[in-house]
Amino acid sequence: MKKELHIFFTALMFYTRIPCPKDINHDPDYLNKASRYFPLIGWIVGAVAFCAYSVFDYLIAPEIAVLFSMIASILVTGAFHEDGFADVCDGFGGGWTKEKILMIMKDSAIGAYGAIGVVLLLLTKFISTDLLLKNAEMSSLNPYLVFLLLFITAHSISRLAAVSIVFTHQYSREDASSKSKPIAQKFTWREVTGAFFFGLLPLLVLSCFQWQLLFALIPVFITRFFLVRYFQKWIHGYTGDCLGATQQVCEVVFYLSTIAIWKFI
Repeated sequence: MKKELHIFFTALMFYTRIPCPKDINHDPDYLNKASRYFPLIGWIVGAVAFCAYSVFDYLIAPEIAVLFSMIASILVTGAFHEDGFADVCDGFGGGWTKEKILMIMKDSAIGAYGAIGVVLLLLTKFISTDLLLKNAEMSSLNPYLVFLLLFITAHSISRLAAVSIVFTHQYSREDASSKSKPIAQKFTWREVTGAFFFGLLPLLVLSCFQWQLLFALIPVFITRFFLVRYFQKWIHGYTGDCLGATQQVCEVVFYLSTIAIWKFI
């Protein structure tokens, strides 16, 4: 039990800015095992975003509440995944070889592709989340419970899509620069089982309100498939930035898919 708590806090420390016990560090062994809790971290981030939404929805207006829910999720993760998305936009937008793409992604400065990509991503996330919550309010007898489940599901299922790449593909970097951004690169059946359990459970609970929402899983993993194929084509694997980009894109795809499901049922 103590070891599992250590693994969980390793995941919490690595993927969020939430304070952790002082004895937690970036031990490679614990970091590899922490991948089982990556979707569970999505529960925490989703719950924080929901709390921010609830407070500002009560005090001001739903649109402002959606904006502050996004701000809360960015603050709690330290823009970890948004940074990865920006790096992927810069790297794949400006590089034409594996070496060039990886070199650009290692640069801490954001370029035109990254800036434009992040702006469009956040704008799409804001509009889709706002529309999704308005649709949820009209379709449920207990909208705030559905809101909570939607936030948690979006963050958990997108993190499952991202971490599953670790289970199926090879890490792209082979030089010492990979050590500057430690990332889980090994796994056992425990990591696979834990990731899928924590990743899928919120969606299963949400589907109790409307079973058709299970179909949102399909476009999320179709998106994951094409992203991975694109990464594999250009850099023969994945990097931490690729995982962050996958999480962000799949989160938005979940919002859009759920909106589409509610529109046509």
